[in-house]
Amino acid sequence: MFDALKGAILMNQTMKKQNQPVNQPPPPMDDFTLKVTSPNIHSKKKGIVGAFDLVESMEFLYIRIVKAKELFIPTDDLRYDPYVEVRIGNYMALTKHGEKIPNPEWNQVFAFSKDRIHTAFIEILMKSKSSKGDGVMGRIVLDMNEAPKRAPPDSPLAPQWYKLDGWGEAHVMGELMLAVWMGTQADEVFTEAWHLDAVGVTYDGIVNTKSKVYMSPKLWYLRVNVVQAQNLEMKDKNRRPDVFVKAVFGETVAKTKISFCRNNLSPMWNEDLMFVAAEPFENVLVLTVEDKVGNNKEEVIGRCVIHVGTLERRLIGKSVDSRWFTLEKLVVTPGADGKKKTDWVPCNSKIQLRASLDGGYHVLDEFTHHSSDMRPTVRQLWKQEIGVLELGILNATGLPPIMKKNEGQERTDAYCVAKYGQKWVRTRTIIDSFSPQWNEQYTWLVYDHCTVITVGVFNNCHLQGPENNKNVQDLRIGKIRIRLSTLQTDRIYTHSYPLLVLQPQGLMKMGELQLSIRFTCSSLQNLLQIYTSPILPIMHYSHPLSLYQQENLRHQATQLLSSRLGRSEPPLRKEVVEYMLDYDSRTWSKRRTTTNCQRIKAALSGLERAMQFLEIIRSWKNPFITILVHLFLLFLIFFPSYIFSSICLNLSVIGIWNYSTRPRNPPHMDPVLSNALKVASEDLEEEFDRIPTTCKNNETLKFRYNRLRTIAGQVQILLGDLATQLERLQALLNWRDPRATALFVCFCIVSGVLLAIVPIRWVFIGLLFYILRPPSFRSKVPSMPLNFLRRLPAKTDSLL
Repeated sequence: MFDALKGAILMNQTMKKQNQPVNQPPPPMDDFTLKVTSPNIHSKKKGIVGAFDLVESMEFLYIRIVKAKELFIPTDDLRYDPYVEVRIGNYMALTKHGEKIPNPEWNQVFAFSKDRIHTAFIEILMKSKSSKGDGVMGRIVLDMNEAPKRAPPDSPLAPQWYKLDGWGEAHVMGELMLAVWMGTQADEVFTEAWHLDAVGVTYDGIVNTKSKVYMSPKLWYLRVNVVQAQNLEMKDKNRRPDVFVKAVFGETVAKTKISFCRNNLSPMWNEDLMFVAAEPFENVLVLTVEDKVGNNKEEVIGRCVIHVGTLERRLIGKSVDSRWFTLEKLVVTPGADGKKKTDWVPCNSKIQLRASLDGGYHVLDEFTHHSSDMRPTVRQLWKQEIGVLELGILNATGLPPIMKKNEGQERTDAYCVAKYGQKWVRTRTIIDSFSPQWNEQYTWLVYDHCTVITVGVFNNCHLQGPENNKNVQDLRIGKIRIRLSTLQTDRIYTHSYPLLVLQPQGLMKMGELQLSIRFTCSSLQNLLQIYTSPILPIMHYSHPLSLYQQENLRHQATQLLSSRLGRSEPPLRKEVVEYMLDYDSRTWSKRRTTTNCQRIKAALSGLERAMQFLEIIRSWKNPFITILVHLFLLFLIFFPSYIFSSICLNLSVIGIWNYSTRPRNPPHMDPVLSNALKVASEDLEEEFDRIPTTCKNNETLKFRYNRLRTIAGQVQILLGDLATQLERLQALLNWRDPRATALFVCFCIVSGVLLAIVPIRWVFIGLLFYILRPPSFRSKVPSMPLNFLRRLPAKTDSLL
């Protein structure tokens, strides 16, 4: 084994010498750093606090077109489709067309950015599409300087009736109800308004430009324990059957193993099949008992259909009572028209199941290292919130031009998506801008601050209507992750984050995203108590899931969320959800494996420095320090009771010393840590190659190559987990999580004082009885020190 590993290392070194880095040189290192910004936000102004205090104020001219009356005589033979055209300088906006009625209603709102308005007059034309062509039925001219200013929480401005003035020789009749006012993005109609930069978008595509808030559906783990079956009706009674159960829930299929029970007609399995279900429960669970009669050939013995909503909902690990379900068999009967009809009818066969909806788990849809939520499914098991997270999405700069297939031109229509917990938010789409300004603010309740918020930037490719957007996907521009535990409470962080993306051509900087973020703590006691509680709900430890089950269920949850959120209006599309949840990030990568090895080496650097210090002492390069160490060791030998107190006090001194060098900024994507600056083209080709590989070689080579990559991917995960644990040990003293380090330093001080007072023999006796305590006195829930350690931050948040 070691020879093979040594040969693989030598081969990798040889290939590294042969491989040339990608042709495109990486950008300067300054472009990859986190930049502190100073936006003109209200929170930095004394005495000004509001719902949008983390973003820059943007002024808009709002025009609400409500309805019209008495536009024409209903007995007129001409066909009138009335609509309203709003003109402000060179900008124009149209309402939807009405029907042939004298009193049409629109109730549409238009928002014009004040920075783009260079005229003092608003012209509103009432037009109609008739058999004689588009004609002007009248107009209204308003002075924009007379528009009142509205600031929420003031009530909305009441619309008024305006008499239509003449236009040329047109016969004028009727009135138009509208309202005009000046406001900001804090206005209630901001998200529903038709913005000025979306004038070129079709009416069917305008819905895809609006900002929305989405809520993930409540997810449950559906557990089906297949116990046994009885009285199976076999077609061939002379052959020993190979019976198994297949369960189908939505698009997910799971099978039990083949039963090898001696009784052919009453096989037993006692095997769990698990699925992810979402409320409202739309799919039914279909169980079929099948007999494997040949290669790739199964024969259905019977089936049963179960409505998921009728199953028992389990909140704790209490066992579920088993139930017997009657199977149905397929019967072919002649129909009245002479054609054969098939139908499922009950038979004497039965199947015993333990089926339940487990609500005590947290349904994992993200990796645990990047999770934004740890709560169980049922609300009864939720803990009290500990604070509020506020995120201000200000603007982006330097976004790349993207070729639009439907339009034949390069432009960028960017929007942002932020995900934390069950709440997803989507900003409005800024049309044709490489430096879009959103200035939108969102809020989340925080139940566990050792979680991560993810913000992604995407290019909207669905602006030309459904008929022109088939097989089109929104393109990824980049994303960032911020861990809440690395933020100080009640402090506003304003930074510009680089959007780094690793592509087959190499590392690309796709621009910068400017954010403002603030974490406000409502209960310091509850926040500190979080460190001692388990990361996941207790049911994950009392009834643990295997790694294979967790990964399989995570993929199911991602697909289910993609399906449900894709049915919203506007839809949060599948490619967006999968990118935000890191759906396809478990593939093998030589770059990631090298990164994890370097993380382990960096985490063990303290041990290396200790060995170097020991070598300096032994070499007597500095006699004064060497003599002091000798005296200190002699002191500990003669007074062994001070050994542990000395260790604790030294650790506290190191933690206090590191306070001056604590990180001031939240973590961000680090290309140096990710080994993304100088990557060989062959390594990138392998990293972006999916499983199964597309390499054009013989089948044997493909099989071996895929097997090697799968095993290497598991090793990569183990290395990453080991690196994470070692980095969490470092986080005890490096102030990455200031509250956790403060707690540990205080603990070390108190422990050092207590250990100096309590005889050491009693400490050893206590440890002996604690470690060797009977199993009845042990709990399946992790201990408090282990929970504290698992909540500490690692460098996983900075990895690409």
